[in-house]
Amino acid sequence: MPALHVNRREVFVVSRMRVVDVERRDCCGIAPAAWEDPAYPGHGDWSMLGADGCGAEAVHVDATPVRFDVAVPGDLLASLAWRNRRGQTRGLKYVVDGRLQRSVGLQGFYRLTSESADELAELVDGTAP
Repeated sequence: MPALHVNRREVFVVSRMRVVDVERRDCCGIAPAAWEDPAYPGHGDWSMLGADGCGAEAVHVDATPVRFDVAVPGDLLASLAWRNRRGQTRGLKYVVDGRLQRSVGLQGFYRLTSESADELAELVDGTAP
């Protein structure tokens, strides 16, 4: 699962992640006692992936380092596809001339098709620092 970032209509792969599990462990720290307490004090970098108030648990990931210099080429951007829980596939809307005009299609958590995930993995692997 790639983490993506949009800057000036250009899409970047920030990190490639594999979710290991979604269970709270000792490394997550103690559960918050009040709303202002951090949800997962042991996971500052990835705490945004847990949505504790929505019923989700802590997320443990195996990830590449976070970086902001791996731009997705326009032709690849236009060909990316996601599959929903019902097995329906959708492409990314609002791609014009290889640039993303509106980022609303990337907001949230979606599962890429295996082909698109492989293409983004190749991109990340080919641009190792």
